[in-house]
Amino acid sequence: MRVLLVEDEAALAAVVRDALMGEGFAVDVAATGDDGLWAATEHPYDVIVLDIMLPKLNGYKVLEQIRERGVWAPVLMLTAKDGDYDQTDAFDLGADDYLTKPFSFIVLIARLRALIRRGAPERPVVMRAGDLVLDPVRRRVERAGQEIVLTRREYGLLAFLMRHRGETVSKTEILENVWDPAFDGDPNVVEVYIRYLRLKLDAPFNRTAIQTVRGMGYRIDPDGG
Repeated sequence: MRVLLVEDEAALAAVVRDALMGEGFAVDVAATGDDGLWAATEHPYDVIVLDIMLPKLNGYKVLEQIRERGVWAPVLMLTAKDGDYDQTDAFDLGADDYLTKPFSFIVLIARLRALIRRGAPERPVVMRAGDLVLDPVRRRVERAGQEIVLTRREYGLLAFLMRHRGETVSKTEILENVWDPAFDGDPNVVEVYIRYLRLKLDAPFNRTAIQTVRGMGYRIDPDGG
């Protein structure tokens, strides 16, 4: 079982490498995002352990680029951060699991073995609602053939709605899946971001794909509005 560990903290990388090798893994270590990207695209790995906070090219960019290049090895994101954005952003970009430092090596090894058993995920399917198109690989959104630039949070919200297109999802479900299960801020932030999406995706094209279901939540018209 071959693992790529992309971690810039030399002491931690050495400890993790030794622990994994002691469990029978073959481990390659990269200390920068650039080196990790090169290794991931040049060699086959059963699983990749990828820190988010990396020099030169951060873990988000590394993950995004390896997915764009068709590398589908399972990726476990590793970071000292524990903010509202990290987990959602990592999963939106194609991560398969997530651990926050400090972590248990027993848990890390168990998670890696589970990812290896699961194997590389299939290439994500492009999602469509009429002429509204979301490509999870390239993180590209188009309407009527025109690219629409979204922020990370806007993209995460649209991706969640598109995965459930034709279904009504509640504000609570959106907060739990796009923000954080423990989100304790103003729930009206969902309405704010729904408005942002409508201004970018619907209004310029005279469409109403993003619909409010009174008293229940929101839905994407599967026909694109």
